[in-house]
Amino acid sequence: MEILILYLLLGALAGVLAGLFGIGGGIVIVPALFFLFLWQGYPAEALMQMAVASSLATVIFTAISSTYAHHRRDAVLWQSVLLLAPGIALGSVVGAIFADYLSSDILRMVFGIFQLFVATQLVLGADPSAHRDLPGAVGMVSTGAGIGALSTLLGIGGGTFTVPFLLWCNVSIRDAVATSAACGFPIAVVGTAGLVAMSWNEEMLPFGSTGYVYWPAVAAIAATSVLGAPLGARFAHTLPVPLLRRLFAIVVAVVGIRMLV
Repeated sequence: MEILILYLLLGALAGVLAGLFGIGGGIVIVPALFFLFLWQGYPAEALMQMAVASSLATVIFTAISSTYAHHRRDAVLWQSVLLLAPGIALGSVVGAIFADYLSSDILRMVFGIFQLFVATQLVLGADPSAHRDLPGAVGMVSTGAGIGALSTLLGIGGGTFTVPFLLWCNVSIRDAVATSAACGFPIAVVGTAGLVAMSWNEEMLPFGSTGYVYWPAVAAIAATSVLGAPLGARFAHTLPVPLLRRLFAIVVAVVGIRMLV
């Protein structure tokens, strides 16, 4: 019961932070699951793979909810999603292969470095200025492949990469966030499926798992993160967000350093 409560609280926290700062929940969910799985005594050599795969599985549900909300406001650029999706699918398969191939320790350090990058981005709070229009089909597919590979490797929905790319290509922040949410769905589905396929016959994984995906954690986190996101969006209009961004950046940096050491 205690661990279930922690999973539920983690989902709520990830949802609130996603709504408050516009970041994906994976930046919180992956390290939290790593430490929770460690505390539960699950196999050390699969801790990060389990955390990454389980985080991606939660993104499936949050991406559906978020995309539907944005679609109702006509903010999703579906043509861009369709151009990015083939590359995202291919990149997600590559990311899943690398996530399975790397040791849990190496994957943990990669994620720690990524957290330091996100912390820096939160502190600076600067969005890239527009420099060009969206590329053609080849450019979009290639970009999607990079986004899919990195996002799957890190267990995130891809907003950290997709939103800056779209802003750089002269897309408004409203449409960029909405389109990024829609792109999170193929990342999560293909990335999760790839990691499950890579770990299908692993006998060391705990009961309740399908490959690296640990469903008790996924179900609890998905349930409360969907509820937490609207609350975070409401807080964004009433709380001092710039100050909170900097405080959250410190927390992310500390966790990132802890993951590295």
